[in-house]
Amino acid sequence: MVYVSRKEHFNAAHKLYNPAWSREKNEEVFGPCANANWHGHNFDLIVTVKGKADPDTGFVADLKKLSTLIRTEIIEHLDHKNLNTDVPFMAGKLASCENLVVEMWKILEPRIPQISKFGSLHSIKLYETPRNFVEYFGDDHL
Repeated sequence: MVYVSRKEHFNAAHKLYNPAWSREKNEEVFGPCANANWHGHNFDLIVTVKGKADPDTGFVADLKKLSTLIRTEIIEHLDHKNLNTDVPFMAGKLASCENLVVEMWKILEPRIPQISKFGSLHSIKLYETPRNFVEYFGDDHL
């Protein structure tokens, strides 16, 4: 099995806030991330496809096509947006990175066959900061 990855970047704002809780409880649980005026991140997104190399091209997935897929289906919807208010696929969900990668998976996973004959989506890794990231392997849908 060969694993190929594409890294993309976007900027977005959000706040972590559970509307079922009081302002005090949100601040206790989420700290400054519950700021009423939002906060932002410079996100790095790494999408990995696994599979066997196509005998005609030697590619598991054409990385240029993977980049285009990620940019058109994900980045264009997130870059310079507010994850809580501007992103339809996040509507009604807490704007955590955990929820965000699950929604990205739902979008990308069925589209990978368009760019890879022998590959499948292996993982999505999302860096919120250089030291904080989440990784999802599609093993469950929250």
